[in-house]
Amino acid sequence: MTSPAGALFTGMLNQFSAGSEFGPVISQAQRQRLLRGIFHNYYADAEGKEVIFDTNRLWCAKLPALMDLFPQAKVIACVRNVAWVMDSIEKLYRANPYENTKLFSDDTERSTVYSRVETLAQRNRLVGFSWSALKDAYYGEHAKSLLLVEYELLAKAPEKVLRLIYDFIGEPWYAHDFERIDYDAPEFDEALGLKGMHKVRPRVSLEARRSLLPPDLFEQYARLNFWQDSSHSEASVIRPSAPPGAAP
Repeated sequence: MTSPAGALFTGMLNQFSAGSEFGPVISQAQRQRLLRGIFHNYYADAEGKEVIFDTNRLWCAKLPALMDLFPQAKVIACVRNVAWVMDSIEKLYRANPYENTKLFSDDTERSTVYSRVETLAQRNRLVGFSWSALKDAYYGEHAKSLLLVEYELLAKAPEKVLRLIYDFIGEPWYAHDFERIDYDAPEFDEALGLKGMHKVRPRVSLEARRSLLPPDLFEQYARLNFWQDSSHSEASVIRPSAPPGAAP
């Protein structure tokens, strides 16, 4: 689940940025302390823990600040063919035909699969923002702190992939049970109007199925997988047959 730390970070940044009456009286050092304090205070109950995982799609768009506050921070992003991401959301939407999910703001956006996918792909919406922020980080100056993990490979070979992730973050490996996974967030999903969005299957596996997207729509979004070309990025990528310089 997405933690509120990212929203708190953005909200506080807005309070002392240009246009705010408080901006002129808050120094750079105070800004750093205030923003760093969000993490220290939010995770105060985890005192003594050496590693904290905070989940939020916006961190890829905030890497300059994040790396200044926490120079040893790492960002791990699970990636998938964008067409299949759109397909998965469309599948969930069709599984809830008696609910107008909050993913779409009006009937024009939710009217057809074409309008729904186009809406999700906008730069300020669920998929479009995530894609843009990740691409920003992938080609940015802090790309060395970024690891991209292909979903299909993670589902097919979870232990092999997780061992590589542990190596990336410099933590010792410990065994995981990939046959008994238990996670769901029904209250969050009900508030969003998209039941089952965060429900995880009990077993890690890759399940083949036919896409619900029209062929032209699937082809359009299948061409957006920028991480398959690592020639202009210092980021690490875990994928099948990775090119030289990327994680195997």
